[in-house]
Amino acid sequence: MRFTLATIITALPVFVTAVPQRVKQGGTTIPLTLSKGSSLVNADKSVNFEALNSHVTSTRAKILRGFDNFEKNTGTPHSAVKGSRKRASGGLPIDSLSARPMLWFGTITVGTPPRLYTVEFDTGSSDFFLPGVDCDGTCNGHDLYDPKSSLTSTDLNKVFVAEFGDNDNAFGWQHTDNVTIVGLEVHVMVVTTSSVWHCTTLLAFKFFPDGLLGMAFQAVSSYDASPVFQTLVTQGQTDEPMFSFSLAGSDPELYIGGTNPDMYIGDFSWTPVIQRGYWEVIIDNIISNGQVRVTNAVSIIDTGTFLIHGAPLEVANLYGAIGGTRVPNNSAFYTFPCDVVPNISFTFGGTSFPISAEVFNLGTNPDDPSMCIGSIVTGQHTSWVVGSIFLSSVYTAFDLGNARVGFATLA
Repeated sequence: MRFTLATIITALPVFVTAVPQRVKQGGTTIPLTLSKGSSLVNADKSVNFEALNSHVTSTRAKILRGFDNFEKNTGTPHSAVKGSRKRASGGLPIDSLSARPMLWFGTITVGTPPRLYTVEFDTGSSDFFLPGVDCDGTCNGHDLYDPKSSLTSTDLNKVFVAEFGDNDNAFGWQHTDNVTIVGLEVHVMVVTTSSVWHCTTLLAFKFFPDGLLGMAFQAVSSYDASPVFQTLVTQGQTDEPMFSFSLAGSDPELYIGGTNPDMYIGDFSWTPVIQRGYWEVIIDNIISNGQVRVTNAVSIIDTGTFLIHGAPLEVANLYGAIGGTRVPNNSAFYTFPCDVVPNISFTFGGTSFPISAEVFNLGTNPDDPSMCIGSIVTGQHTSWVVGSIFLSSVYTAFDLGNARVGFATLA
């Protein structure tokens, strides 16, 4: 028996089959398009705290939900979770999609015959979602997935329920279907979620691509299902068990099956994944104005997050050393004097990578134009979350075969 639907999404964690078409030796490029969501800056160059706070809240919820999934799937609490805390509600991180100030997306095909969809490629989650045909007007502007129109779709007769807060409540069911990414076909589990209450998550002006394709590890999957890329590697579909991102310049790209030497110079600085849930690695240190302020920080490398979220005490220490102060009545953000923007760099694998002043500075404080807002914000746990504020300054490789992340200087 089907429920009455308002919003439908399709989640596609994975199993893989070969397809005759083969990508070029060494990997294939997926061109990415930059989509800008809620503006972070007002017309007077001051920051938009409403948009910033929405992004911070959604990122926190996404990461905490992954921690809950990790414990559910592995039987062991994630190392970043200490003591008791309020759990994130539900299992699908769709509430985080519409709050992103910018994201990068590319194209895939789903079903038989294949139909084209756009998806965000997110290393901070593991599942795969698309809007479905029974979605109400909140999905206008998106291409909708219809399992009945695909010859390779199978109903698994499994229901999923999630609660997201702000009246975004969802339920759904699961199918399997074929997904093709750069010529490689993946047979995936499709979880279709639908809200019986009004849900604005997928409004096209908030979230431009059709769906989300998670690229983290299976342990943080809402369904304990193998992610798309992980299954491609398991089945020997890729030239190398690696994908990489360039999120800078006019031609951002995702490269499947290795790295694109045209996009970086020099050698990679590699750092091992310390826990196979997120792409979780150690930041050797964070340097401000030539002085080490943070050392040996655990971090999650997340292409689906914009800002950099840090452990509360470490963020306070970083800003305290540069004359920064917490924004009154706001637990996440810090200010610093606009006329002395600090030189910030992150060290991974022994190599220091700078964040430019214009990127670190989000804009002025609406209440005091002499003070600016920093793009490193306070998180809710001991792990840092390194988003595109940093990743747009480097070339990043995610090596599944050796469980490591590499950073190189952009070409």
